[in-house]
Amino acid sequence: MYAVIKTGGKQYKVAQGDTLKIETLTAEVGSVVSFDEVLMVGVGEQVKVGAPTVAGSAVKAEVLAHGRGDKIRIVKHRRRKHYHKEQGHRQNFTEVRIVEIGTEIVGA
Repeated sequence: MYAVIKTGGKQYKVAQGDTLKIETLTAEVGSVVSFDEVLMVGVGEQVKVGAPTVAGSAVKAEVLAHGRGDKIRIVKHRRRKHYHKEQGHRQNFTEVRIVEIGTEIVGA
């Protein structure tokens, strides 16, 4: 069983037991969060697509950790113009493990 959820402006395909890094959530480590924006649920060949979300379904996940990603460097340079600018960025994330994919009925 898998689902496509929307959180933090991005979409993720998840299955039970998956671990993924998503945009920062305001939840304590060890707590369980619920994602109500489920765009699609599938079991084998049966697929239920929402319009825009699947009614009566939710994905529950356990918060494992909060952290910051690797630093990326942004470099801007104009040749022969004495212009050189460097900037760094580290994106915050929340690591979650998918505990349960709940839905009323799939394929109906």
